[in-house]
Amino acid sequence: MIEIERKFLVKTHSFKTAAFRQNRIAQGYLSSVPERTVRVRIKGDKGYLTIKGITNKTGMSRFEWEKEIPIGEAKSLLLLCEKGTIDKTRYEVKVGKHIYEIDEFYKENEGLIIAEIELQSEGEAFEKPSWLGQEVTNDKRYYNSNLSMNPYTSWQ
Repeated sequence: MIEIERKFLVKTHSFKTAAFRQNRIAQGYLSSVPERTVRVRIKGDKGYLTIKGITNKTGMSRFEWEKEIPIGEAKSLLLLCEKGTIDKTRYEVKVGKHIYEIDEFYKENEGLIIAEIELQSEGEAFEKPSWLGQEVTNDKRYYNSNLSMNPYTSWQ
């Protein structure tokens, strides 16, 4: 139940040609405090409830629990969420033995594209494709819970 992931900005849209799956995602937060974020997500035609714990010092690891819930319940829970929802398309791209999840954001986060890769350990080696940019793993501004309250377009 420990999630280990690294996050990177994406330099170009060239990853799209290698994507084997994509889904539109809407998500909101019932709680966005760092010690316990509670997220409601609609991904395609499925609903999910996710609880995440506080991130460790490296910014790579934290507790994560997720459960699929009926889509009707997810839609109802989204109405209870804190101000600021996330709207994005998630692309999945296989690179070597890993799958990158690349999120292209819309609305208040328009122009932001982030790639995440889940690892088995913090020191695990992985391939870095040419479209991968600067690492932002430990930059809390890029957490979805923070983007919902302090959107990318307001950073200028």
